[in-house]
Amino acid sequence: MTVEAARKEAVKHISKMIQGVNPNAKKKDDEKANITLKAVFADYLASRKSLKAGTVKDYTRLLEVEAFADWLELPLKSLTRDKVQKRHNELGEKSEARANNAMRVLRALFNFAIGRYENNDGEALFTDNPVRRISNAKGWYRVERRTSVIKVSELSTWFHAVQALTDKDGAQAETVKDYLLLLLFTGLRREEAARLKWSDIDFNEQTLLVRDTKNRIPLMLPLSDFLFALLSRRQHQAVNQFVFGNLRTRSGRIEDPKKTIYKLREQIGIFFNPHDLRRTFATLVERLDIPAYALKRLLNHKLNGDVTAGYIIMDVERLRKPMQQVTDFILKEAKVKRSAEVIGIESKNKFDIAL
Repeated sequence: MTVEAARKEAVKHISKMIQGVNPNAKKKDDEKANITLKAVFADYLASRKSLKAGTVKDYTRLLEVEAFADWLELPLKSLTRDKVQKRHNELGEKSEARANNAMRVLRALFNFAIGRYENNDGEALFTDNPVRRISNAKGWYRVERRTSVIKVSELSTWFHAVQALTDKDGAQAETVKDYLLLLLFTGLRREEAARLKWSDIDFNEQTLLVRDTKNRIPLMLPLSDFLFALLSRRQHQAVNQFVFGNLRTRSGRIEDPKKTIYKLREQIGIFFNPHDLRRTFATLVERLDIPAYALKRLLNHKLNGDVTAGYIIMDVERLRKPMQQVTDFILKEAKVKRSAEVIGIESKNKFDIAL
């Protein structure tokens, strides 16, 4: 820079300072205003420490792989309504559900930026959320909620196919067998079941405790006779602290058993995924005319907006009968024969069930 150029630049700064503008503060404001989508996402995750690991993983995949990989280094302010609308349409051609999810994440990041970033005078650097265009234009895709379940007429086929799994059918297939059975007989979400530890199982009280649930409310369920027998057998085969331990995974527990499930689907001609088993459990509870409050408690659903529910305190023993009812129904439809009643001294278990 020549002396003359430096003099002209200095005059500009002096002029701004006379007008009350701090060049250093202005520079910082400009940097904030040009913050990239990637940086906003990093700040968002840092401030949302309560997000579950699965949620963070899904958000990261949406941003970095599926939806916005080419936008990560762009300034947030450059993402206009037109760009957002166009990207939503492009993503919708592949998957309408994932397109909606991607835009919900982007909307959350813009709302975060609007509330987080301010200039030196305390004014918001971002005031518009371009994802609103989709709402204003009623452009969200209508995605029907999945309703797939294991039909009652399919229970026997499904149950015996799962029961027949051995490690000859693939690595850890026997662990997958018990995992799928527990999902069906409890209605737990797949990660809730996968994270179960032996310290969560109380064989004396015959209960199962899910500590880290979706709504962050711990769930204690009674063990039906079938589950008691299944977990008792697994305990003798325990490999680590997890009920469904797997020494081949980094986490030390079972992870998404896609290969085994794919083989089962082809073998029996019944399409299902782990969450279908939760829907099946809920459907069977309703079919058996079990009270709605018990159903919600078994599924650990909040009773929002129900004044009466606030007065109902339902302990685990109140859930033991409906839990056993569901078990009995599944075993009946699966045509599983129970052996004679066993009178145990140390166990409260009433039946010796062939597992």
